[in-house]
Amino acid sequence: EGLATTREQARKEAEEGLKLKVLEKEQTIASMQKQIEELKRRAEQGSQQLQGEVQEIELEALLRARFPHDTIEPVPKGEHGGDVLHRVIGPLGQACGTILWESKRTKNWSDGWLAKLRGDQRAAKAEIAIISQVLPKDVEAFDLVDHVWVAHPRVAIPVATAVRQSLVELAMARQASEGQQTKMEIVYQYLTGPRFRQRVQAIVEA
Repeated sequence: EGLATTREQARKEAEEGLKLKVLEKEQTIASMQKQIEELKRRAEQGSQQLQGEVQEIELEALLRARFPHDTIEPVPKGEHGGDVLHRVIGPLGQACGTILWESKRTKNWSDGWLAKLRGDQRAAKAEIAIISQVLPKDVEAFDLVDHVWVAHPRVAIPVATAVRQSLVELAMARQASEGQQTKMEIVYQYLTGPRFRQRVQAIVEA
């Protein structure tokens, strides 16, 4: 009887020890799986960030090649948003306005980008904002969506050409009328211009 009791106790201890070892291994496996998932997530995030940076560099190169007289600058990290500042220079060397570019490499569209880019546009004092990336469902190639131009990358340069020309023509018209404006006309020009509209939009959005 004493021997049977001892054997039973030894069996229970062995089973308990084995169960603890199995639980330890399961815990180790679960921990390793979490680490693997975290490493995968970091790798994908790094890959997406790298792809986005490559696309920004490509956009800058395309703009410089198409508009060699304009100033094309990447937006420094940590400053207002957007990726590229495109300062339009007219045929007489005059500054005609600024286009703020946002280049994204994602699979799905987000309406939140529009409000953010409008805020970035105000901070950069840019007349025009353009997002070049995947499009909303109801846009085929390009469109003006909530005061922001949205364009597929393949038509980004034609869209830039069109909006750039409008900035040049507007700047030349303003230059021709300089010195002939009364105070009332100056106030009217401000109230109907992009700066006042952007300020009102910021108040409404807030």
